Amino acid sequence: MQSLRLFGPRDLRVVEEPVPQPAPGEALLRVRSVTVCHSDVHYYRDARIGNTVSDVPLVLGHEFAAEVVEVTPEVTHVRPGDLVAVQPAVSCGHCRYCVEGNPNLCLHIQFCGTPPMDGSLRQYVAYGGRFLHPLPEGFTADDGALLEPLGVALHGWDLGKARLAETVAVIGCGPIGLLVVQLALRGGAAQVLAVEPLAYRRQIAADLGAVPLEPGEDLESHIADLTDGHGADVVLELAGTLSGQEAAARAAKRGGTVVLIGIPPEDEVLMPHHVARRKGLTIKMARRMKHTYPRAIELVRRGMVDLAPLITHRFPLERAAEAFEMVGRYEDGVIKAAVYP
Repeated sequence: MQSLRLFGPRDLRVVEEPVPQPAPGEALLRVRSVTVCHSDVHYYRDARIGNTVSDVPLVLGHEFAAEVVEVTPEVTHVRPGDLVAVQPAVSCGHCRYCVEGNPNLCLHIQFCGTPPMDGSLRQYVAYGGRFLHPLPEGFTADDGALLEPLGVALHGWDLGKARLAETVAVIGCGPIGLLVVQLALRGGAAQVLAVEPLAYRRQIAADLGAVPLEPGEDLESHIADLTDGHGADVVLELAGTLSGQEAAARAAKRGGTVVLIGIPPEDEVLMPHHVARRKGLTIKMARRMKHTYPRAIELVRRGMVDLAPLITHRFPLERAAEAFEMVGRYEDGVIKAAVYP
C-alpha cells in the first residue's frame, strides 16, 4: 500500500509499505477521505507543534473516514463495506480519567497522526473497533472526516456554557471557527460576532448569520458598540495565536467566559493579566473532545450543521504537499483541503 510519511520539515514522501494486519479488537480500514488540519501543517512545516516533536518518519492525518474491509471477532457493531468516521484519540478506557468520563484527558492516550502514532494519510490502517462510528445513509466520506473538527467545536461550545440570548464571539473563523459559529446560532445566541482577518472567511461567517468583524486596535470598541458597552458573554478563541488570545480577553464582558481552543505554535498562553483579572474572567482550556461523535453525526443528519462550505480543495495522495502548502498559506480561498489516499 502507499503511505505518505513526513521525514522532516517539508519532506513528505510516498512510500510503499505492507498492509497492516488487525489485532484482536481492531478492524482493517480502507481510508477514503482525510482533511488537513492546521496542526498537520505545523508538523509539515516544522516537524513539531508546541512541545510535541516528530523525530521519526511519521504518517500525518487525524481527520478521516474509511471503509471497513475486515473485522476481528471482537468488533461487532460494524461490518465490511460500512463507511465509518474514525475517532483519532485512542484512550485506554480504564484509567481514572477515562472512568470519570474524560477520555480526552486519558493518562495513556495516543492520538492518530501525532508522535508516536502514525496517522491516516495512507491507503489502509488497522484501528480499534471502539473508535469507529458508522455513518448514516447519505453521509459521504468527506462528511465523516469533518466530524472530527465538528467534535472539537462541539466540545468547546459545551465548555462555554452559553445561555439563550447571550452574545457569543468567535475569534478565528477557520473550519472549526465556522462550525462554532453554526453551533452558536443554532444554540440560541442573540448575536454571534465573528472575528477574522481574512475577508473571504468573514464573508462565509456573515453568510451563515454572524456579524463579521476584523481584528485590530478598534475591535474592543466595535464589540462594545454591539453589546451596550459590555462585551461578549462567551468568547471562543480558535485562531491559535497569542494575539487571538489577547483579543479574546478584551472581547469578553466582566464575568464572562473565554474558551481557548486554538493551539499556538509558541506553546504559551498570553493575555494582559489586568484585563483578565479585573474582568473576573473564567478561562477554560479545550482538550480535543469527549463523547461528541454521536451528537456530531446527529447534528449533520438533521441538517442543523452544514458541512458543505468547508471543503474547498481536493488532492490525491501524491499531491498532498500542495494541500499542506495551500492550507498553511491561506491560498485560493481555502477553508479545508481533503486528500484521498
